[in-house]
This record gives sequence, structure tokens and C-alpha cells, in this order.
Amino acid sequence: MSDLNTQAVAKYRNNFLKEVEACVEEGDWVKMCMQCGVCSGSCPFGPHWDHPPQEIFMMIRAGKREEVLTSNSMWMCTSCYNCIVRCPREIPITHIMHGLANYAHRLGLAPKNQPTRHFSKLFWNNITKTGRANELKLSLGLYFKDGLVSGMKIGMAMAGIGLGLVKAKRLNPIELLKPHGCKDTKGIHAMLKKAREIEDRRKGLTAA
Repeated sequence: MSDLNTQAVAKYRNNFLKEVEACVEEGDWVKMCMQCGVCSGSCPFGPHWDHPPQEIFMMIRAGKREEVLTSNSMWMCTSCYNCIVRCPREIPITHIMHGLANYAHRLGLAPKNQPTRHFSKLFWNNITKTGRANELKLSLGLYFKDGLVSGMKIGMAMAGIGLGLVKAKRLNPIELLKPHGCKDTKGIHAMLKKAREIEDRRKGLTAA
């Protein structure tokens, strides 16, 4: 066998599928995909994916580790669950997409400037501090993510919508300023810490 063939076989015979099965939520379902494409046709963002779900699954099975984990595709999922409902093999595609995104993030391989990745991090950091989402802080974090000037421009552009919500009594500015949080914040932090320890032991990863 030539060196070129040897390299090709070695690249194909990789452990990426096993890695996904061990480290990604519902990853053991990847090998069940029969490449019918129903998931892509059912996805509202289907035409905008770099790699639709069934292609991601095939890439995993083909050992394309870097291409998969650095892809924007997993971050396009909006959790509409159309793919799961229509999948003839009932593969939990949404869970796998989010699992791949989380795994790529933890490994430091996720795209840096992906908007949905930024929102996911912002929302997670927001909600884990007190156990409840603080809408005001979350909105301000999104508005000012690109700096003070950009944030002020976005705020001015959204002022009309905000006033409309206040007039319709769908938004109470006073309520936004009240403290947000659950009664047992320390308990929530302890629970999250324990969950991360269990996850790290199971996946063999170092906590971020």
C-alpha cells in the first residue's frame, strides 16, 4: 500500500465518531442517520446552513473533526424541533446540534464572532448568577456588545418600540429595575458546580 493510501486510511479510521458519542449529548445517535435530508428540508434556516444536519453527521462519521467543530452550522439551530418531529428515525437532532455547539465551545474551537454563540454565552452568564434572567442586563449586554457608540445607536433605534410596549402596558420600567433572583442562589451555584464536575468526569475534560 502506498504512503498516500496509508495516510488516507489512517485519516478515515479515526476516533471522532467515538469522541462525539462519548462527549456530545445524544451523540450515540449520529450513526443512525440515513442521509434522507428531511431535517434540512424541515429547518427554517435550512438554506443558510454551511452544513445541514445530515451533512454534519456524515462529516462526523468521515472523521472531519476540525471542519465540524469550527463550523457555524450548530449555532444556526433555533430549537424549533421540526427536524426531530419529521425525522423517520426519530433522531434527537436538536439535542445533538446544541451538544456539538457546547462541546466546540468548551474546547475553544467554536467560531469567535458567531452572533448566536455570543447570545448563548451572555444568556448563560446572566441566568446563572441569580437563577433568573435579568432582561435589562441581557438587553444592555446585547446592545453594547460592540462598544458604547454602537450600543447608543441601537438603543435610539429601539426607543420607539420600547415606548410602544410601555404604552401598551407590556413593559413596566420599574419592574425592570427591581432585583431579579431566586431565593436560594447559593444552592443554584452549588448545583451547577456539581453538574459541571460530573460532566467533566464523564467526558474527561478539564473544567473551563
